[in-house]
Amino acid sequence: MKAVQITAPNIVGMADVAMPQMGAGEVMVKIEYVGFCGSDLNTFLGRNPMVKLPVIPGHEVGAVIEAVGEGVPETLQPGMTVTLNPYTNCGKCAACRNGRVNACQYNETLGVQRSGVMAEYAVLPWQKIIPAEGISVRDCALIEPMSVGFHAVSRAAVDDNDTVMVIGCGMVGLGAVVRAALRGATVIAVDLDDEKLALAQRVGATHVINSAKENVHERIAELTAGLGADVVIEAVGHPSTYVMAVDEVAFTGRVVCIGYAKSEVAFQTKLFVQKELDIRGSRNAMPSDFRAVIRYMQSGAFPAEEFISRIIEPTQADEALNEWAEAPGKVFRILVKF
Repeated sequence: MKAVQITAPNIVGMADVAMPQMGAGEVMVKIEYVGFCGSDLNTFLGRNPMVKLPVIPGHEVGAVIEAVGEGVPETLQPGMTVTLNPYTNCGKCAACRNGRVNACQYNETLGVQRSGVMAEYAVLPWQKIIPAEGISVRDCALIEPMSVGFHAVSRAAVDDNDTVMVIGCGMVGLGAVVRAALRGATVIAVDLDDEKLALAQRVGATHVINSAKENVHERIAELTAGLGADVVIEAVGHPSTYVMAVDEVAFTGRVVCIGYAKSEVAFQTKLFVQKELDIRGSRNAMPSDFRAVIRYMQSGAFPAEEFISRIIEPTQADEALNEWAEAPGKVFRILVKF
C-alpha cells in the first residue's frame, strides 16, 4: 500500500509498504484523512529528537472501519466513522499505576516514537478505536489535537470562577480556549497573529491580546483588575512564553505547560514561592478528553472549515511541508486525503 514517509531531514515522499495484518482483538481501518501536526513538521526539519528516521508520520486521523478481528466488541462495526487514540501505555509505570495513562513513561505515539498512519490502511487494538457518530470523516482528523488542549484545561481544574489566559492560538491552544469557555471561564487568548486571535474569539475567547502589538502585562493587569490570570496555559513552547506564564499568573494561580521549549528557560524562581504557584505539565489526552471534543463537535458549534488550512494529496506532502516551514504561524492544520 502507499504511505507518506519522511526518510531524512527535509526529504519526504511516497513509499510502498506492506499491508498491515489484522489479528484477534484488532481493527483494520481505511485511512481517509490524516493531519500534519507540529511534531511532524519538526521531524521533517530534523528537529525532533524522539524520532528515528525513516518514519511514516501521522496520528491525527479520520478513518472508516474496514474489518474487525475476533474478540472485538460488537459496538465496533465495518463502515463506522472513527478516529484513533494514537498513544500506547505500558500499564506498569508510575503514571499508568496512577491511572494517568496519557503520561505513560514508555508511551509511543504514532508517527513519533513509532511509525504513524499516513497510509492507506492501519491496524490497531480495538481499545484505540474511537467512534465519532455524526462527525464527518474529515473532521475526525481534528479531534486528537483539540483533545490535547481540552486535557490541559482539565489539568488546570478550570471552573466558571476562573480567568484563563491561553498563550498560543494554534490548534492545541484553541482547543484549550474552547474547553475553558465551555466550563464558563473568562478566557484571554494571546498570540502574534490577528487571524488566529479572531478565530479564538469565535470559539469562546472573551478577550484577545496581540503580543506583537500590545503590552501583555499592562493588558492582563487591565483585564484582571491587577490580579493576574487565575490560570495560564502555555501552548507555544518558547522560553519567552514560559516566563510570560509565570509573570502573568495570579498569586496562588495555576500554570499548565503543553509546549516544549527547545532551549533552557531562565525563571525568577522567587515567583514560584512568593505566588505559591501550582505548575503542572500536560501531556497528550485521556479518553475522557476525546469524548468531550466529540460532544463539542456534535453540537454543531465547531467551525471546522476555519481550522483546516489546506487539504492535499499524499504526493503533495513535500510541497506542503516546505511551505509550512516558511510560514509556520499561518497554518492551523494541513490534512492529507487518501
